[in-house]
Amino acid sequence: MGNRGMEDLIPLVNRMQDAFSAIGQNANLDLPQIAVVGGQSAGKSSVLENFVGKDFLPRGSGIVTRRPLVLQLMNCPTEYAEFLHCKGKKFVDFDEVRQEIEAETDRITGANKGISSVPINLRVYSPNVLNLTLVDLPGMTKVPVGDQPADIEAQIREMLMQFVTKENCLMLAVSPANSDLANSDALKIAKEVDPQGMRTIGVITKLDLMDEGTDAKDILENKHLPLRRGYIGVVNRSQKDIDGRKDINAAMAAERKFFLSHPGYRHLAERMGTPYLQKTLNQQLTNHIRDTLPSLRAKLQSQLLSIEKEVEEYKNFRPDDPSRKTKALLQMVQQFSVDFDKCIEGSGDQIDTAELSGGARINRIFHERFPFELVKMEFDEKELRKEISYAIKNIHGIRTGLFTPDLAFEAIVKKQIQKLKEPTLKCIDMVVSELTSTIRKCSQKLAQYPMLREEMERIVTQHIRDRENRTKNQVLLLIDIELSYMNTNHEDFIGFANAQQRINQMNKKKAAGNQDEIMPERGVSDRFKVIRKGWLTINNISIMKGGAKEYWFVLTAESMSWYKDDEEKEKKYMLQVDNLKLRDVDKSFMSSKQIFALFNTEQRNVYKDYRQLELACETQEDLDAWKASFLRAGVYPERVMDKEGKSDGSDENGSDNIMHNMDPQLERQVETIRNLVDSYMAIVNKTVRDLMPKTIMHLMINNTKEFINAELLAQLYSCGDQTTLMEESQEQAQHRDEMLRMYHALREALGIIGDISTSTITTTMPPPVDDSWLQVQRGGSGGRSPATSPTPNRRAPPGPPGRPVSRGPPPGPPPAGGPPVPSRPGASPDPYGGPPPTVPSRPNRAPPSVPR
Repeated sequence: MGNRGMEDLIPLVNRMQDAFSAIGQNANLDLPQIAVVGGQSAGKSSVLENFVGKDFLPRGSGIVTRRPLVLQLMNCPTEYAEFLHCKGKKFVDFDEVRQEIEAETDRITGANKGISSVPINLRVYSPNVLNLTLVDLPGMTKVPVGDQPADIEAQIREMLMQFVTKENCLMLAVSPANSDLANSDALKIAKEVDPQGMRTIGVITKLDLMDEGTDAKDILENKHLPLRRGYIGVVNRSQKDIDGRKDINAAMAAERKFFLSHPGYRHLAERMGTPYLQKTLNQQLTNHIRDTLPSLRAKLQSQLLSIEKEVEEYKNFRPDDPSRKTKALLQMVQQFSVDFDKCIEGSGDQIDTAELSGGARINRIFHERFPFELVKMEFDEKELRKEISYAIKNIHGIRTGLFTPDLAFEAIVKKQIQKLKEPTLKCIDMVVSELTSTIRKCSQKLAQYPMLREEMERIVTQHIRDRENRTKNQVLLLIDIELSYMNTNHEDFIGFANAQQRINQMNKKKAAGNQDEIMPERGVSDRFKVIRKGWLTINNISIMKGGAKEYWFVLTAESMSWYKDDEEKEKKYMLQVDNLKLRDVDKSFMSSKQIFALFNTEQRNVYKDYRQLELACETQEDLDAWKASFLRAGVYPERVMDKEGKSDGSDENGSDNIMHNMDPQLERQVETIRNLVDSYMAIVNKTVRDLMPKTIMHLMINNTKEFINAELLAQLYSCGDQTTLMEESQEQAQHRDEMLRMYHALREALGIIGDISTSTITTTMPPPVDDSWLQVQRGGSGGRSPATSPTPNRRAPPGPPGRPVSRGPPPGPPPAGGPPVPSRPGASPDPYGGPPPTVPSRPNRAPPSVPR
């Protein structure tokens, strides 16, 4: 291997890749491509070979590289090569690799100098290389020869641009020292795609072929035609050396001797030659690796932090410790108690932001679901009046009563209080369901001990069931207590006098039932106070009229409005909530949304020509919240009696006629009782709403917390064998081992990154240089080139027979816009180029001055 610097880099990269492989990831260093660009026969392939340290590319005069060669170096314990077009065939002899490259080139382009942009993909596997991509590109030429197309220059240029325009491509702009550097096509391409010079390194070849007495010292010192990264001079093997099988190491020794013995380069010898070029490129790879280290370190540290808390539990794990299971049992019970308490009280350090859970769901049952269930059981206005009328008539019997009977009020109130038993029991059932879910959620941390988890869930759930019965009995007792005595001296009860007075103040419209008492008369500010805002979908608009759409709804005590968006600028409609009721709508088979509908109690259209307005929201929680908000606005749910009453024509007593044929005295008595029932039931509802959460909290939730904290451990010990109870699951054992392995692998990877950071250095980018010479040259128009190479025209190396070498000026001054003088001795004029530079008639022995 001829690249010493790469040998130093490989162990670092391999250690990093091994560390990342241990945690099941890829280091993803994404090392840059290295592409060589330059003119024909400038020595590009030789430069590339020297960097790799292998002799495997075709050589010769004229255009040899006629297809791009994409060389992928792959780090591997064994050394061999593979071509993409010869899958499965391994080349261990690199002479055969060279022959295959030549054969594959001829297969596509023919044997007569043709070119193709179809790349040859070669992979070289070796323990002495990094995972890197090198690109050997055809040399730029202007005049077609052989089977080459007329637009050979444009085709090669387009071919080069496909590779060098990539941001992760490091360009080696190769120019021979025995041609005019000012006409270097490589520098022109580099300047075009990399105007800041951030990824361009100049390489000067054929320094040993310059005329005697001339040198490229000023260029190599970066004084003339400067590049930001400067120039590096190299001396490649000649064709005679290649034919004579001179190896790369011997060639490097001869190159070193050349720079040390040459008077013009002796002071630059430490910064010249193939080893220094390798060192420079290796340093660029090191810089790139070091640039990726911060992101890799941050990624590893983030992973380490995410598992550190869990690993902390496993660090002191001792499978042979006899007291381990006892300690684990105590820890598990204590952790379960803490988690349950946090989940109920809402003081957990891990807050669920996806949905309501634990105490929040129970709170929603207390203050949204339970009030809604109470309202659903509210009495119907028409049915209530009918019952009051029957009660009064039955109490008076055969006599005609002169006064409103107290017994009628008591009978009606007791019947309404009896109806409260169903929603209160349903509330307890919902709380039990949420507590059971909370127990299962808190026991998830016990997954490593499946027997313990199962037993703990069974014990706590059984206790909750026991407390459920106790709580239900207590709630039913509260209802019975309300039934046992009618406290008509309550401070909030209106009494008979106020009830009669209210008759004169009642509205003629009574379709909205008892909501006037539950929601007192509001002031102006209350009527326009916003109760709720949010997104709802109007679900029952036909497809012909646009289909279901989502709008921003604003609900107040008087109306409901919807807007195009939440900026509330474009109002679509406003609907008064008077005489509205709410009913549930079964969702369709394909829909996941929760749907409810608003309808008018007087059978009028609610919205345009729709009898009901169907509204849809995303979740059950949203639906419950909207229903509770509509209750506050006085929009009550449809009762079962509403639906059933429509099908009942009239009963055997002719109850429909009773309401129409009621005498004025009876009507006043019914109205009085009705107002008294409203007032007293408002007091009862308020009491039940207040006592239900308190009763459930005391008898069920708080008691369960105390049981878990004080008695659960004793219950577990009484179950039998604790050894079986604390048997660890196989999945948990594997998980623990995996987490510990991951933890140590992450620590090791961070340590390796730290070692790489301390064992390598980053070289800073050289400061910008005055590269306006390229810009001026590109914009010039005829005449002498604004900047010429500090080296004059030199003798070209012997070319193939039959190719004359031009040494003097062209015969006669060229016309403006005529073909330029070739940029390399021996080449034909370019009929497509710009104006020619003036060429001296004889070689100068001293470098000319360069215009500033």
